[in-house]
Amino acid sequence: MLKVEGIQTYYGNIRALNDISFNIDQGEIVTLIGSNGAGKTTTLKAISGLIHPKQGSISFKGEKICGLACEAIVKKGIVHVPEGRKIFSKMTVWENLQMGAYLRSDKQEIAADLEMVYQKFPRLKERAKQLGGTLSGGEQQMLAIGRALMSRPQLLMLDEPSMGLAPIIVEDIFRITEEINQQGVTILLVEQNAHLALSIADRGYVIETGEIVLEDNANKLLANDDVRKAYLGE
Repeated sequence: MLKVEGIQTYYGNIRALNDISFNIDQGEIVTLIGSNGAGKTTTLKAISGLIHPKQGSISFKGEKICGLACEAIVKKGIVHVPEGRKIFSKMTVWENLQMGAYLRSDKQEIAADLEMVYQKFPRLKERAKQLGGTLSGGEQQMLAIGRALMSRPQLLMLDEPSMGLAPIIVEDIFRITEEINQQGVTILLVEQNAHLALSIADRGYVIETGEIVLEDNANKLLANDDVRKAYLGE
């Protein structure tokens, strides 16, 4: 479904990604793990069009998407839930969710998808008229994912969904992430909690200083001594 080949990105003169290559098959959950500053978020930004690689290519379902505008990439089915949620704090929950469907015109199906989001996240329905900025951190993360689902993604990219959340909320977020995947959405997950990410992923890639240094099935990465020492706190 997604093929990233030899991409290099820069922030000014500083190279952030160095010849990154990986792929994701339809229906998978794939996770990128690595320390802060390793290049995980930059990789997601390159895929979603927020930054443009200076070298390399990115293909989605066989079509090159490098250089496309963000909204064109969303229209093709790639949706990015950014680190820090980035909800519209002065809009209501309902308005935020409607923004997720801004490229759609199928009103009846939009209404059905809104109900689907409310079923997954009942708290959003309870707070539909509440301003996004007044929600708790966990509720804002639910809203960010719900907004993404309103775009009907084929590939959903989640950047640090557990950051700053209580353990019980994190469990809910990851349970729903698995449900979304089981309903046919492919997922690319960036997550500081490597153990949690690998526990739900099919495969994983380890990024260090802008380079992929290891890739394997998630179970094998969980058992890898180097991964356990570096990222699992063992």
